Amino acid sequence: VYNSAKKSLEHHHQRNTMSLNGIIKKRYNQRGRLDTFTEIADEAFGEMYDNEKLGQFYVPSTEYLHNQQPYTLLESGWMVNAKSSNDSQSNKHDEFSALNKSTNIAPNDDFDASKFVDKNNPAIKYNHGTTTLGFKFKGGVVVAVDSRASMGSYIGSGTVKKIIEINPYLLGTMAGGAADCQFWERNLSMQCRLYELRNGERISVATASKIMCNWMYQYKDRFSVGSMIAGYDKEGPQLFYVDSSAMRLNSNFCFSVGSGSTYAYGVLDSGWKWDLTDEEAIQLGRKSIYHATHRDAYSGGFVNVYLIKEDGWINISHDDCFHLFQTYYPEKAKAINEGGEFKEKEEQKDDDGDAPMS
Repeated sequence: VYNSAKKSLEHHHQRNTMSLNGIIKKRYNQRGRLDTFTEIADEAFGEMYDNEKLGQFYVPSTEYLHNQQPYTLLESGWMVNAKSSNDSQSNKHDEFSALNKSTNIAPNDDFDASKFVDKNNPAIKYNHGTTTLGFKFKGGVVVAVDSRASMGSYIGSGTVKKIIEINPYLLGTMAGGAADCQFWERNLSMQCRLYELRNGERISVATASKIMCNWMYQYKDRFSVGSMIAGYDKEGPQLFYVDSSAMRLNSNFCFSVGSGSTYAYGVLDSGWKWDLTDEEAIQLGRKSIYHATHRDAYSGGFVNVYLIKEDGWINISHDDCFHLFQTYYPEKAKAINEGGEFKEKEEQKDDDGDAPMS
C-alpha cells in the first residue's frame, strides 16, 4: 500500500499541467458528479504561468494559491506584490525583482501621487447657480425653473432641462450638481416603476421622496443635490424637498431652491394664496422665476413651467427671459430697443413734499 501511494504521488507531481478545458472535459464527462473548485484546482499542479505555457489559461493549484502573500496597497493606488522570490528563474530577471518586494514607493516612481497633484495650486471649488421653485395651491402643484447651468462666472449652458419627469404623476427639480441630480432622479424613476409593478399601485410622493432621502443618507454630503419632489397622489397635491445632507422636508406652501431663491420668494410671498386659479398660479410661478433671473447673475436662459393636476403633469410653457422682460416691462424694453431714455413717473409727495407716498 505504501509503495502504491508513493508511486501515485510521484506520478501526480511529475505530469504536465493540465489546461482548464482538459480538466473540465475529464471531470464533467462523468454524469452526476460535480467536483468542488478545490478539487479542480488540485488537478492543475504548478505555477500559474511559465515560459512554455504562456498565452494559455491554467488553473493554479491550491498549494500555489496558499503560498501567495497579500499585496501592498500604496497611496498612489498601485498594488505591489509583497512575495519575495527565491526561485532561480526569478533571479534571472533582475529588472523585475523590485516588483516582488514590499515597498512604499510606486514602480519606477512614475505613478506616485505627487506626479499628478500640483501642491502650489489649491483645489478649485466652483459656485453653483440656479433658481427652482414649487408651490401648492387648491388646484394642484406648480413647478417652475430656469435653464442656466453655471460654474462660477462661466455659463456652461443656457438650455438645461432642470425638471426631471420621474413618471406621469411625479416631477423632480435640479439644483446643485447637474450630474448628481440627473443620475439620482433617473434612478428614482426606475424605482418608482418597480414599486408600481410589485405593489400594483402608483407610488406616493412621500414614499418616492423617502427613497431619494435614503440614498442621500448612504452617501451623505458626497454629492451636491437640492431637489424638490412634487406630485399628486391619494393625499392630494404634495411637495417635498430632499438634499445631499439627507434632509427631507414636507411643504404646506412652497419651496424655492438655488442662488436666486431669495428673489423668487419675494414675488411668490406677495402673490400666493390657496384659492388661486390654474392660470393665476401659472403666471405667479413664471413671474417669480423671471424676477430671479433678472436679478441673479447665475440664473437665466428660459423659464419652464409645469402644472401637476390629479390626472398628471402638464408642460405649460418654455419662455425666453428676454421676451418676458418685454412683457412685464414694455416701456423699459421699448426704450432699450429704440435707444432712447426711460423716464420714471414722478413720485407723488406727501403734504410736506419731503417723502414719497407708498
